[in-house]
Amino acid sequence: MTFPLETSSVEGLGLDPKPLGRLRELITAHIAEGRYPAAQIAVARHGKLGLAWTLGDARLEPQRVPASNETLWLLYSNTKVLTACAVWTLVDRGALAFTDRIADHLPGFEANGKGDISVVQLLSHQGGFPNAQVPGEVWEDHELLRRTVCAFTLEWTPGSRVHYHPGAAHWVAAALIEALTKTDYRAFIREQITEPLGLGDDVFVGLPDRAHGRAADIHEPTGDGAAHVKRLEETSPEARRAGTPGGGGYATARGMAAFYQMLLRGGTLGGARVLSPRTLAYVTRNFTGERVDGAMGMAMHRGLGPHLRGTTETIRGLGSLAFPGTFGHGGVGTSYCWADPDSGVSFAYLTNSRVPDPWHSARLDRVSNLVHVSIV
Repeated sequence: MTFPLETSSVEGLGLDPKPLGRLRELITAHIAEGRYPAAQIAVARHGKLGLAWTLGDARLEPQRVPASNETLWLLYSNTKVLTACAVWTLVDRGALAFTDRIADHLPGFEANGKGDISVVQLLSHQGGFPNAQVPGEVWEDHELLRRTVCAFTLEWTPGSRVHYHPGAAHWVAAALIEALTKTDYRAFIREQITEPLGLGDDVFVGLPDRAHGRAADIHEPTGDGAAHVKRLEETSPEARRAGTPGGGGYATARGMAAFYQMLLRGGTLGGARVLSPRTLAYVTRNFTGERVDGAMGMAMHRGLGPHLRGTTETIRGLGSLAFPGTFGHGGVGTSYCWADPDSGVSFAYLTNSRVPDPWHSARLDRVSNLVHVSIV
């Protein structure tokens, strides 16, 4: 499959190479210090790929395996924007409206007081069931998935709070996609989004067995911070195949930079259109204003998938220097991807160790800010 972005250079895209050189030095220092084993970044602008760098080791055991530009990285919650994108396409097709109630399309979801939850509330983390869980069996039993999400119970009145839903909201979104399309949500994302965009080899929700050899192991630091150990739960073949809709996707950095270019370019990439400009303008609005997200401890300016920079003093991941309309999403302890409509720049930063805050958020701010400073 031909990659959809033309290759250019940093200078050719009107970016200052000096801050980006400092970014490479910063990431190189992180790896040398043992902060994480490897990283991959990509910067794109105006439909062209300006750089794609890969540094460090994708695997540490039983022997070190260097990462390459073909390495696939666990996206964690960056996956949420891919799943949300599938819902957006259904709105474009007239299958539902963002103001519709979930229960209008997913019979049984009205149980336990959930009947009035809208698509807007679901995708902006206002649904009211942030801690709901699903069993691992739903990875392959989609009737069990439907029954499980319909049985979710509320923790607070929908719409009354903004509180990040780590997994539950996007399991509902997956069940909603399947109810409307009669298709496995993973197949729908592949057939209607990633493959039409030319990203079928770079972005996955549900990693096929043929691609497992490209996947970086995910790690976490030991208690003393002196080493990294593999997280077995996320690196199993079953977990990679599962493609959990809120955190199980895999991608290259260039693939995510290209996906965000599509979002910047009115729903088109490489001559293919998967979304309308009006829908994209809608989903990248700030639906939660300056309300504090109870899980994040700050205003997150939630769109219907990504979140926005806004003008608050701090924001997670997007960089404090970002223009207010910059939007994107992160993956727990590992990564962030974003797009800046003002400049046309998209950026992806993916790593393979879940490192804790406060260091994680502090490094993301420095990483993203060096890209913002390069925009001239």
